[in-house]
Amino acid sequence: MVYIHVPFCRSFCIYCDFYSEICSAKDADADIAAWEEEICAEISARTEEIRDGIACGSPDTLYLGGGTPSLLPLKTIERILRALPQGCGKDEFTVEVNPDDIVRGGSEYVLGLKELGVNRVSMGVQSFDDGMLRLMRRRHDSTAALKAYGILREAGMENLSIDLMFGIPGLRKEVWLESIRKAIALSPEHISAYQLMVEEGSELAQLIAEGKVNEAPEEDCLEQYLMLCTALSEAGYEHYEISNWARPAHRARHNFAYWQRLPYVGIGPGAHSLRRTQSAGGEIMEIRSRNEEKLRGYAREEEILDGRQRREEHIMLALRTSDGIEASFLADSPAAGEMLRDGSLVRCGERLRIPEEKFFVSDSIISELF
Repeated sequence: MVYIHVPFCRSFCIYCDFYSEICSAKDADADIAAWEEEICAEISARTEEIRDGIACGSPDTLYLGGGTPSLLPLKTIERILRALPQGCGKDEFTVEVNPDDIVRGGSEYVLGLKELGVNRVSMGVQSFDDGMLRLMRRRHDSTAALKAYGILREAGMENLSIDLMFGIPGLRKEVWLESIRKAIALSPEHISAYQLMVEEGSELAQLIAEGKVNEAPEEDCLEQYLMLCTALSEAGYEHYEISNWARPAHRARHNFAYWQRLPYVGIGPGAHSLRRTQSAGGEIMEIRSRNEEKLRGYAREEEILDGRQRREEHIMLALRTSDGIEASFLADSPAAGEMLRDGSLVRCGERLRIPEEKFFVSDSIISELF
């Protein structure tokens, strides 16, 4: 599993706190070229780690996220692929895209992605309402989103995921329902939906602090989430993770491996990694690392996870999914027993899971198990 972080955007969305730099038309070529050199050098230095991750049982997936990967020229992606071990991404190769980039690049760009081995595209739509898109400072409008989706399909991209967002300040029930309906009508293989969170340092946080925008009430966010759950279930989507729905056999293999805590390699500024190694005494150690958030010359910090950290991560990530966690893992937990009695957890064979109607409050349920 390899994740490559593309830290470029043409503009920043109101809610975003991911590491990214504005990629202006004037400096874009130079910035991307410099980043490309850094990425290829890091891949070269970590090739054995990438191979070891596959040997540990991780799926052979490649994911270009950001930022805005669809700003990259095809030649840049091609060079990065040449630097990676041969066949990297053969199980699943995902690229995140913005609708306006796909409209601008057209079928030629999409066909170029396919030729490079991309077999899954995740498109950030967020909303099919132009007012909501303007509020979020998205670069596209609803017409561009629909056009981009059509271009992807016409170019033969058979595995598409689209992102939606709820909990937007001022989002009315009927507007949200219409976005859900339009998403379902497109029939993508996968849909991700996230509650808009007020992240420290984001433009949204500043606007709320200044009293210019009101944060969406929690009860509205819950209603919107449940509306989505109902509509997607009726449309035949499997709700396999708190924020993710898929057609049969179309779970995101890369992301699902994160929730299983399989080893992965994060390349690029701000990227995280998880690897396993064996100590001199034969003990299996887990090491999490994080790349510095700077465009050039970024360093990597590492942390050996102790038993408590590993246990808490396993509980947190497993219970995000519909598969849940091994019942034996929580056999000695009094909190788990109480949750089984009050319905916060349910038993499915030899596993425990959070029922869908309580996914929205999963953070509070999980925290009680730590």
